[in-house]
Amino acid sequence: MAKEVQMSIKMEAELRDQFMAAAARRHRPAAQIIRDLMRLYIGDNEVPNLLTAETLRKARRDEDVFHAANASELFKQLGV
Repeated sequence: MAKEVQMSIKMEAELRDQFMAAAARRHRPAAQIIRDLMRLYIGDNEVPNLLTAETLRKARRDEDVFHAANASELFKQLGV
Protein backbone atom coordinates (compact mmCIF):
# COMPACT_ATOMS: atom_id res chain seq x y z
CA MET A 1 0.00 0.00 0.00
CA ALA A 2 1.24 3.49 -0.83
CA LYS A 3 2.39 5.69 2.02
CA GLU A 4 -0.16 8.36 2.87
CA VAL A 5 0.94 11.95 3.34
CA GLN A 6 -0.94 15.04 4.38
CA MET A 7 -1.48 18.05 2.18
CA SER A 8 -2.89 21.45 3.00
CA ILE A 9 -4.34 24.02 0.61
CA LYS A 10 -5.58 27.56 0.97
CA MET A 11 -9.03 28.49 -0.28
CA GLU A 12 -11.83 30.89 0.35
CA ALA A 13 -14.01 30.02 3.34
CA GLU A 14 -17.15 30.13 1.18
CA LEU A 15 -15.67 27.66 -1.32
CA ARG A 16 -14.70 25.29 1.50
CA ASP A 17 -18.15 25.53 3.08
CA GLN A 18 -19.91 24.86 -0.23
CA PHE A 19 -17.62 21.88 -0.93
CA MET A 20 -18.11 20.38 2.53
CA ALA A 21 -21.89 20.79 2.23
CA ALA A 22 -21.90 19.09 -1.18
CA ALA A 23 -19.79 16.21 0.19
CA ALA A 24 -22.13 15.82 3.16
CA ARG A 25 -25.19 15.71 0.87
CA ARG A 26 -23.57 12.81 -0.98
CA HIS A 27 -22.44 11.14 2.27
CA ARG A 28 -18.86 11.08 0.95
CA PRO A 29 -15.71 12.00 2.84
CA ALA A 30 -14.27 15.24 1.48
CA ALA A 31 -10.78 13.73 1.35
CA GLN A 32 -12.01 10.90 -0.90
CA ILE A 33 -13.60 13.38 -3.29
CA ILE A 34 -10.35 15.37 -3.45
CA ARG A 35 -8.37 12.18 -4.20
CA ASP A 36 -10.86 11.25 -6.95
CA LEU A 37 -10.61 14.74 -8.46
CA MET A 38 -6.81 14.55 -8.38
CA ARG A 39 -6.86 11.18 -10.20
CA LEU A 40 -9.21 12.61 -12.84
CA TYR A 41 -6.97 15.66 -13.28
CA ILE A 42 -3.89 13.47 -13.69
CA GLY A 43 -5.67 11.24 -16.20
CA ASP A 44 -6.88 14.23 -18.20
CA ASN A 45 -3.36 15.59 -18.41
CA GLU A 46 -1.55 12.47 -19.56
CA VAL A 47 -0.09 12.83 -23.02
CA PRO A 48 -1.97 11.48 -24.80
CA ASN A 49 -4.83 11.25 -22.34
CA LEU A 50 -6.98 8.12 -22.29
CA LEU A 51 -9.70 9.59 -24.51
CA THR A 52 -7.17 10.79 -27.09
CA ALA A 53 -5.39 7.43 -27.06
CA GLU A 54 -8.67 5.56 -27.61
CA THR A 55 -9.68 7.97 -30.40
CA LEU A 56 -6.35 7.38 -32.14
CA ARG A 57 -6.79 3.58 -31.85
CA LYS A 58 -10.29 3.84 -33.36
CA ALA A 59 -9.04 6.05 -36.18
CA ARG A 60 -6.35 3.49 -37.07
CA ARG A 61 -9.15 0.87 -37.29
CA ASP A 62 -11.27 3.34 -39.31
CA GLU A 63 -13.94 3.35 -36.58
CA ASP A 64 -15.93 6.46 -35.65
CA VAL A 65 -14.25 8.37 -38.47
CA PHE A 66 -16.18 11.04 -40.33
CA HIS A 67 -15.29 12.06 -43.88
CA ALA A 68 -16.54 15.43 -45.09
CA ALA A 69 -15.71 17.84 -47.89
CA ASN A 70 -16.05 20.86 -45.59
CA ALA A 71 -16.88 21.95 -42.07
CA SER A 72 -20.61 22.38 -42.79
CA GLU A 73 -20.88 18.82 -44.02
CA LEU A 74 -18.97 17.53 -41.01
CA PHE A 75 -21.18 19.44 -38.58
CA LYS A 76 -24.24 18.03 -40.33
CA GLN A 77 -22.90 14.48 -39.92
CA LEU A 78 -22.20 15.13 -36.26
CA GLY A 79 -25.62 16.66 -35.69
CA VAL A 80 -24.14 19.98 -34.60
